[in-house]
Amino acid sequence: MRAPRLPGWTWWIAATLVVAALAAAVAATVAGRYARAAVAAQTATDAQLRAAFLDSEVARFRLLPLALSADRDVLATLDGRPGARAVLDRKLGALARTTGAAVIYLVGPAGRAVAASNFAGPQSFVGRDYRFRRYYRVARARGEASQFALGTVSGRPGLYLARRTDGGGVVVVKLEFDRIERAWRRAGGTTYVRDAAGMVVVASRPDWRFATTRPLSPATVARLRTDASLRPGALRPLPAPARNEVERSIAAAQDGWTLTLRGDAARATAAAARGWGIGAALAVIAVAALAWGLRQRALLTRRRTAQLEEAVAARTADLTREIEERTASEARAATLREGLRQANRLATLGQITASVAHETAQPVAAIRTYADNGLALLDRGDHATVRANLDAIRRLADRIGTVTAELRGFSRRRAGELRAVPLDEVIDGALLILKEQLRGLTLDRPAPDPARTVLCGRVRLEQVVVNLLQNAIEALRDTADPRIAITVARDGAMVAVVIADNGPGIAADIAPRLFTPFATSRQDGLGLGLAIAHDIMVDMGGALRLADGGAGATFVLTVRAA
Repeated sequence: MRAPRLPGWTWWIAATLVVAALAAAVAATVAGRYARAAVAAQTATDAQLRAAFLDSEVARFRLLPLALSADRDVLATLDGRPGARAVLDRKLGALARTTGAAVIYLVGPAGRAVAASNFAGPQSFVGRDYRFRRYYRVARARGEASQFALGTVSGRPGLYLARRTDGGGVVVVKLEFDRIERAWRRAGGTTYVRDAAGMVVVASRPDWRFATTRPLSPATVARLRTDASLRPGALRPLPAPARNEVERSIAAAQDGWTLTLRGDAARATAAAARGWGIGAALAVIAVAALAWGLRQRALLTRRRTAQLEEAVAARTADLTREIEERTASEARAATLREGLRQANRLATLGQITASVAHETAQPVAAIRTYADNGLALLDRGDHATVRANLDAIRRLADRIGTVTAELRGFSRRRAGELRAVPLDEVIDGALLILKEQLRGLTLDRPAPDPARTVLCGRVRLEQVVVNLLQNAIEALRDTADPRIAITVARDGAMVAVVIADNGPGIAADIAPRLFTPFATSRQDGLGLGLAIAHDIMVDMGGALRLADGGAGATFVLTVRAA
């Protein structure tokens, strides 16, 4: 007896399901590969950013041993002068707190620590013998050395930066990486740094520290255990990357160090594969359903086949033409959008470049003046005034670093932090920068009032005051009796700072557009200073305006009282 024949639609459904499953599998595989490649590219970019973060942290501490190697308190302590060690202990303690160093200490020619930043603590390094440390021996022989090791007193790992002093001692700064490791953990992925021997020294997973990324010889293992004071269980093999992990490495600035970042591609791969797989399957089913419908329609309307074919051909031509037109339109739109993005990038780059040059020119000029005066004062033996000049140079250098950080934040469109700042400190900082340019001028300023505080970003408000004073100085260049007056008044919740000069004033054709970019009456001016100053004040919830009437120019900046 012959088996009953299945209807044609049954075979159609079965074939559709098989093809849909195959299409879903192929689409999932391809999408997974693309997703993994995207994760790998992002991991490489993140690895470069984290290596730059690490390099900047190490570079910040490299100059500290160099600066202390010729310090007079260091030399006095090595010479055994009475009271010198107590002075140096306090200085090292203050430096450690200011810079964030774990500990700073001085090892004498005999190999024992004679002063340390932790002199008052229960784990003081003073009196301890460091002749066994490789960084001490190398620094004594070559002048400087660095070594990553486990602290014998604190038990905490860190990078030791050592430098030989003029008196035969060795200054040592220990840098710990807890802050960097916490930042890496928050950023995601697994980050670790290995040294030239293949030993992990810094890691977002603390249990990976002092693991090895490759097999080591017994001699190397013995040397590392002795040099780094490692505990039992260290130098175990590092776990290999999981199947769904991608790994990218980049060389760090520290000699022989390499940073590696492992990113998890499982979630992105699974999501892409699932989405593309379902989409491909649905597309196949939709096509199959459409084909079945067309087939049934063709069977029922055989006599209209020719007409339908002509209609389909005409519609296909129209769709093709429409697609071509739409594709051309989208290409033109994409070209236009890219041009706009490029123009925006160029405009932002120019604005930030001009701002950097504008806001750092005065501190750099002041630093040059203080340095020239310092040379003359050294020849006269006036060391107290030289020290004051060097302190002013240090504060001006700090200001340049803060200004560039502020401008980076401005380029990323992020509002700066506002806090209560004494207004007298802002005015003092501006006058320090312009000290030499103010010579020969009569300057009236308000009497100091410690209770007069405003809510602002200190460096940004100081930028505005410097800009206004600099403009006044330029305007008074040919005035017989140049005068500048600074007055302060409280008006409700706001504080008004008025800066007035007795110069020629602002031209009538410039005044209406004074706070717009490139509006200037000076041949050598860019016309960006007042525009930037106005934006800064608005960003801090204040205002900057030109007062009407009177001789000279009078600018009024208002800022919220704290």
